[in-house]
Amino acid sequence: MAAPRSTSDALECPTCAGRYAPEERFCPACGTPLVHGGQAAEPDPLTARQERARKIKPQFAEGELVYVAGARNQAEGEFIQGLLLEEGVPSLLRRSAGFDVPDFLAAGPRDVLVPQSGETAAREVLLQAEIISAEPFDPRVVAPGRLLAGLLAGLAVVCLVIWLGTQVLH
Repeated sequence: MAAPRSTSDALECPTCAGRYAPEERFCPACGTPLVHGGQAAEPDPLTARQERARKIKPQFAEGELVYVAGARNQAEGEFIQGLLLEEGVPSLLRRSAGFDVPDFLAAGPRDVLVPQSGETAAREVLLQAEIISAEPFDPRVVAPGRLLAGLLAGLAVVCLVIWLGTQVLH
């Protein structure tokens, strides 16, 4: 059990070094919690999450999330996030559509999303790093050749199932 402190000890503000009566709890000048004389409050070490949050520029953290880049896997996506964070742009990794099965874990492509206010800055950083090209890309748009190939493959499967169904009935 800690020894009780005497009530005659004056309290000090660790920020502005002002001295106050023992009845005070917060510094009237700056609002920092007061500590007993001679005891400066030692700041807790920052966690990795807090360190990352300190790098984010508030002007880049507003608006809806928009797609800025694609990564081939989790590691590449985290690399892109690190590049963006160094410029103060917050980002989010999301598994690309069709690869959201938990069995893939870190494998499979990722979408890199940033808030709308940071989109321009993010694109500039990624262009300088030659991660994206200058032409705009919409992840929801499918190349026409790929779409045609998918439709033909689907049609072939349906025809095969119908043909097998007629062979079994005869």
